[in-house]
Amino acid sequence: MEHDFWIERWELGETGFHQNEINPYLVSHWKNLNPPYESKVFVPLCGKSQDMVWLHKQGHSIIGVELSQIAVEAFFEEFVQAPNIVRGEAFDQYETDRITIWCGDFFDLEKIELDGVNLVYDRASLIALPPEMRGNYVRHLAGILAPKTQILLITMDYPQHEMSGPPFAVSVAEVETLYGNYADIRLLSQHDVLAQNPRFQRRGISRMNENIFQVILR
Repeated sequence: MEHDFWIERWELGETGFHQNEINPYLVSHWKNLNPPYESKVFVPLCGKSQDMVWLHKQGHSIIGVELSQIAVEAFFEEFVQAPNIVRGEAFDQYETDRITIWCGDFFDLEKIELDGVNLVYDRASLIALPPEMRGNYVRHLAGILAPKTQILLITMDYPQHEMSGPPFAVSVAEVETLYGNYADIRLLSQHDVLAQNPRFQRRGISRMNENIFQVILR
């Protein structure tokens, strides 16, 4: 999936993947990670997610990465804090009170950008990527994070042939395959959510589950 696809989605306002409300699974399951109060949390492919605001209110410092400049600037406008902006070759760095967003390609991130991170929140990254990119995503993520980093991972699973992504279907078995060589994986909960998603019903989906995992890098 090319960069232009995501940039165009934000330019056209075709952002049905964006959630205006705080994700309820984040609120109910974040405590399972026993996060220290002042931890650094990495949010990959963060968009303008309000989940970052919730995490910020829990006392955490947030580091996000996002390809779209429109999304990054919209986040800070809604956060009502003007960021300090440092233009760079690979990334433009937007930074304000305990929130830093690297505007650029996730795959260009290096360990230095994530120094001190010990928690990751992934609601929209893995399911945003087609199958051929997911292995590289997990490999790169595991390579730039420290051992024992915990990931709260949320995926959705449905018959992929019934709808083209994104969001893409990512099964429990695929999560175990993708992360098996890098981490210990625990399925925290699983929810049948088709009845709550009429837009997916209209697209012909017959089954939809959301799965919440705790992933601990080795």
